[in-house]
Amino acid sequence: MKRLLPSLPLSVAVLVLWLLLVADFSPGQIAIGAILGLLLPWLAGMLEPERANFGRTIAILQLTRRVLWDMLLSNIEVARRILGPERVLTPGFIWIPLELTNIHGITALASIITLTPGTVSAELDADRRHLLVHCFNLKDPEAQVAEIKSRYETLLQEIFP
Repeated sequence: MKRLLPSLPLSVAVLVLWLLLVADFSPGQIAIGAILGLLLPWLAGMLEPERANFGRTIAILQLTRRVLWDMLLSNIEVARRILGPERVLTPGFIWIPLELTNIHGITALASIITLTPGTVSAELDADRRHLLVHCFNLKDPEAQVAEIKSRYETLLQEIFP
């Protein structure tokens, strides 16, 4: 049944959206909407290269707590740096070698990096093994890479095995 109907809520949403778009609730339009509601989620499911499977769920809570704390500290640090002298800033790019192979985990890592003030994910290389990150204040590139890997990537590996 899951193969035929991968997402019942999505199928219902497609049917309702179709009926609202055509503004016609005739049996023919309901049939077309039902067919679209069955076909579109099924086709979309075929396009998805990897499904997100979650591993250790307690790691999600640990990661959430860690990211929120880091966001708070980073906001304070960035504000302090912006208000200070500009000459002490050392922006730069670093490539982070990834042990994560799950695209959902890589996406989560790139999002976390971008959400944390002072860092922005810039590029994922073609083989998905390195992530380019811009740092607002890059003093020690090796330490920055090690910090990102230890604080985020290790927990993401537990979440997305």
